[in-house]
Amino acid sequence: MAIDYGMKRVGLAVTDPLQIISTALDTIPTEKIFEYLKKYCAEEEVERFVVGEPTHMDGNPTYLTPLVHTFIGELNKIFPAIPVSTWDERFTSVEAKKTILAAGYKKKQRQDKALVDRVSAAIILMEYMEKKHP
Repeated sequence: MAIDYGMKRVGLAVTDPLQIISTALDTIPTEKIFEYLKKYCAEEEVERFVVGEPTHMDGNPTYLTPLVHTFIGELNKIFPAIPVSTWDERFTSVEAKKTILAAGYKKKQRQDKALVDRVSAAIILMEYMEKKHP
């Protein structure tokens, strides 16, 4: 499961059991993410969390990076049996917007930040899987 963490919303994506396809799953308000993950993990098998790590173009952390690290710490406490990996999320929002445009969504749909967050999570997971299984 990939997680695109944000201060307002968290985009989620999952893959199929063979880890071939990355699919946007949902966008959850940040304050409800752990409640959602507990329920989801009770119903579905999650092998690993891949959390997008925000960095500037030069690789330095952003204002959001410490919040993401705090979030990862909570993930580790709540789900100690599920490993957590980070993934450089630079350009994922830009790529998500391009993907949404290429998919033919109307302008109003393209402006839906929740959709961008879900697609960003799917891109994070896709890139992670490509690196893991080139």
